[in-house]
Amino acid sequence: MIITLTVNPAIDRILTVDRLVFEDRAYIRSSSESAGGRGINAAAVIHSFGGSALAVLPSGGASGKRLESYLQCAGYSVLIVPIGNEIRTNLTITDKYGLTVNLNEAGPVIQASELERLEAAVHDQIRNGSAARWLMLCGSTPPGVPSDFYARLIALAHRYEVKTLLDADGDPLREGIEARPTVVSPNQQESERLLNRALLTRTHYLDAAQRIREMGVESVVLSLGSRGAVGAFPSGLVEALPPRIDAVSPIGAGDALAAAFTWAMEHNSDYLDALRWGVATGTASARLPGLQLASLEQAKEIYPQVELRRVE
Repeated sequence: MIITLTVNPAIDRILTVDRLVFEDRAYIRSSSESAGGRGINAAAVIHSFGGSALAVLPSGGASGKRLESYLQCAGYSVLIVPIGNEIRTNLTITDKYGLTVNLNEAGPVIQASELERLEAAVHDQIRNGSAARWLMLCGSTPPGVPSDFYARLIALAHRYEVKTLLDADGDPLREGIEARPTVVSPNQQESERLLNRALLTRTHYLDAAQRIREMGVESVVLSLGSRGAVGAFPSGLVEALPPRIDAVSPIGAGDALAAAFTWAMEHNSDYLDALRWGVATGTASARLPGLQLASLEQAKEIYPQVELRRVE
């Protein structure tokens, strides 16, 4: 089983418009709403690939009730930890050319006692010979959550020999890395903030992945959107180059990449094959409108077209 933790879940509202142009009107073509958050998206991908996933998350308020209703038909297992405040609502606007604007709320204040219950819920799932083999720590943390929260959970997972993937930003990413997770999967912007430098060229990407690994992580998957990903593994650096596609919506593509990578590792793939699955799934997801995540069949279509290049 793969456990995903979403500390800051959301109601994701997606608006598709004819075009996004500065200081001009746009016409809404479609509107949809769904349960959102990186760990929730990851659990959905793992489940659709035939894997076993458990999504752990806090939920509160009227928006939390709506999120829980969406998750009732998700198909994978869900563990809700009640909190007192409303979970956030995020707005994403995307046009037919793939241009996207994300407007995210910070999220609810989580009280110390509520956070303790959330941590205990994760602890209960990974202790005492649990079937959990991986713990994915996904996304931002809302107000009231200390920046070392992910680091504490990584240390906990180490005690039970559960592997960890950290998909975060800012101080939670920086402090999480200090706890030595199995894998970190930042995107380009998150890596730039972590390293305090712009990443503009292929050389920059390769150097960034290696530098992050040298901070104490076993492996790094640096997601680069339409440029694929760079993997920094014990066996060396690898580039995964996707085929050219007509991207419709990049929403959730990075979540799909991290989920498919973890799913493949759980199924005894080596790092290179897992990286290929990740990039294939992220690429296949970007071809879909709105917040749709690729199925296994859609990922299989892209998989043989992903080129792997070892960097000497």
